[in-house]
Formats: sequence, structure tokens, C-alpha cells
Amino acid sequence: MTVKLLYFAWVREKTGLGEESVDLPGEVKTVADLIGWLKARGPEYEAAFEQSDVIRTALDQTHVSHDAKIAQAREIAFFPPVTGG
Repeated sequence: MTVKLLYFAWVREKTGLGEESVDLPGEVKTVADLIGWLKARGPEYEAAFEQSDVIRTALDQTHVSHDAKIAQAREIAFFPPVTGG
């Protein structure tokens, strides 16, 4: 299954990408599975998702928990907490 991944704030900075399209392996069924798979893709992804417990995720523009099933999502976005003023 091909899905578009969107990265925001420090996830984008650490991966060096704002977005990418990837073919997910069959064993990636949940957001947590996806994060684990991404971490294994290289040191930049491992660093980006090091604090995965604070990263919010949206499937097709709907926020979900990490145990949510990806199913037929076309777009998955990752939002770390941000500060600013």
C-alpha cells in the first residue's frame, strides 16, 4: 500500500523531508507499527521519532491515537508539540 507521509516541525527538520510517498510493508497495521518501521529506516528517522509518545498523528486529516489502524489511509501526518509566541 502506498501512502503519503507528512512531517511537521522537528520531525521534518530531523528527517530532512516535509513529505514523502512510501510503500508500506504488510506488517504495518497501526500508527505504532508505522513509527517502529520508520525508526528502522535510518538514523534520521530514529532521531525524529525518538520521542514518539509526544507526536500526534492524523490519518486523512483526522487525529488518531498510536493504536489506530492505518487501514486504507492515503495520508498520514506527524505533528510534534511546538512552542512559540
